[in-house]
Amino acid sequence: MQTGGPIAATDPVRFPGPIPDATDVVIIGGGIAGIATALYLARAGVAVTVCEKGRVAAEQSSRNWGWVRQQGRDLDELPIMIEALRLWEGLQPELGEAAGLRRTGVTYLARTEAQLQAYEGWLVHARAHGLDTRLLSRAELDRTLPNAAGWLGALTTPSDARAEPWTAVPAMARLAADAGAVIVEECAVRTIETEAGHVSGVVTEKGTIRAARVLLAGGAWSSLFAGNAGLSIPQLSSRATVAATEAMPDFWPGNAADDRFAFRRRADGGYTLAPGTVSDFWIGPGAFRHVRSFAHQFLRDVTHTRLHPFAPAGFPDAWRTARRWRGDEQSPFERMRVLDPAPNLRLVEKLQRDFAETFPALGRPRIKRAWAGMIDATPDIVPILDETPIRGFFVATGLSGHGFGIGPGIGRVMADLIRGRDPGHDLTRFRFGRFSDGSPVTLGPTL
Repeated sequence: MQTGGPIAATDPVRFPGPIPDATDVVIIGGGIAGIATALYLARAGVAVTVCEKGRVAAEQSSRNWGWVRQQGRDLDELPIMIEALRLWEGLQPELGEAAGLRRTGVTYLARTEAQLQAYEGWLVHARAHGLDTRLLSRAELDRTLPNAAGWLGALTTPSDARAEPWTAVPAMARLAADAGAVIVEECAVRTIETEAGHVSGVVTEKGTIRAARVLLAGGAWSSLFAGNAGLSIPQLSSRATVAATEAMPDFWPGNAADDRFAFRRRADGGYTLAPGTVSDFWIGPGAFRHVRSFAHQFLRDVTHTRLHPFAPAGFPDAWRTARRWRGDEQSPFERMRVLDPAPNLRLVEKLQRDFAETFPALGRPRIKRAWAGMIDATPDIVPILDETPIRGFFVATGLSGHGFGIGPGIGRVMADLIRGRDPGHDLTRFRFGRFSDGSPVTLGPTL
């Protein structure tokens, strides 16, 4: 079982196709949202085809921290996340060790009294949703994390979990294929086709697929694809760096984070480390186009965001990335099969220093591998889960860096929404038009 890091463009093609001439539903994107939707559609007897421009889960779905958390969620998102955790457990017997699912908890560590007060405030929401969240005193932390320095207390949810993203999502894709879904890697969708305002199919680099329903689940590429179809999605992406250590003593079994770094135990005996909320953002055309929508978020995160003027060539919001193309032309998605940003090695170096200062008995961790991913976000840090003004064309995007854990819940919701069934949750907050209907951009109470 691969446990070292994300899936690469050079990995073998596991789902070669071919594409069908027609299907009930086409899903654009083979990340966890698209794959989970395909799984639940296929198990409901719906003919579904997933078109992935590169490799299943090769972008953010295998580059994330591997957290499956309820704690700290936006309150409108939390009910879907609670369901997602149940779905993860239901899938576990079929996914087996590829999922690496363990209920080892999520803990937020506080260095200041202000952080502790914020955590105490979130307890009200946790209790209202029946979570087992509680506060840990400094004495309890000292017993749990001996020889650690600097924390006054913590907020913890023992029922939260961790999993191995680079093996869990491909295993989920195999379940979807076994249920009848067609998954085709190295098959970029270039455009959608419409008739009388209704989607009628997609044009891929391998030919046209007729379909009356299409789901865009393209992660960081969704805004670019939608713009070519005449739809505006305010979505920007930032680079998040992650590192994997060599095997270490099992000093903490689950997931934890403070204001400097995050860590979680991995199946190979090492830990995944990340620099908490610090990210790199490249200023491109989309940043100028959506500056008003994102102003509130930027002001809140300004001290944690490092700005760069020019995105690498081929990135979704790079200055020279094409914004318009036809179905008979090569698209930006074929020019970059896998969005694979280089990690910020300065942040990795800082991670090692911060870890050694916090855990002097463990010392400086040895890094086996570092990577980065592009986290796509909406102005209010929650996803878009809705049908667009083009009838039959749905969107599930903007998972804002916390899509892995909630992925099965998003898939189940979108499968029912596409089938015209009650999704079982209030999706008002996630509607497509909320950024253009005059509604104020609001950030929910998260941690």
